[in-house]
Amino acid sequence: MNIARTTVPGEGVLFHFATRDGQNLAVMVGRNGSRRILVYGGGDEPSQAIHLAQDEADQIAQVLHSRSVDDRLAILEQRMAEIAGGTP
Repeated sequence: MNIARTTVPGEGVLFHFATRDGQNLAVMVGRNGSRRILVYGGGDEPSQAIHLAQDEADQIAQVLHSRSVDDRLAILEQRMAEIAGGTP
C-alpha cells in the first residue's frame, strides 16, 4: 500500500492511501481531532466523505488491526510472565 501524508494549512493532516489494486481513499485528521474518511471513485475529488466521531474512529481502527486489543494484551501478558520465569 502506498501512503502519502500531507499537511493541509488550517485544516489538519491528510493521509492518502492507494491500494495495490489501484483504489484510493484518504483520512483527514482535523486540528480539532475530527476524522473524515474520503472515498475516491476514480477522479481527483472524493466521491464521498464519511465523518466519524472519536469513538467511531477508535472502533474502526480496532477492527482494522490484525489482532484485537484484547488479543494483543493477552500476548503481552504471556510474554511478561515468560520473562519473569512464571507461567501465564
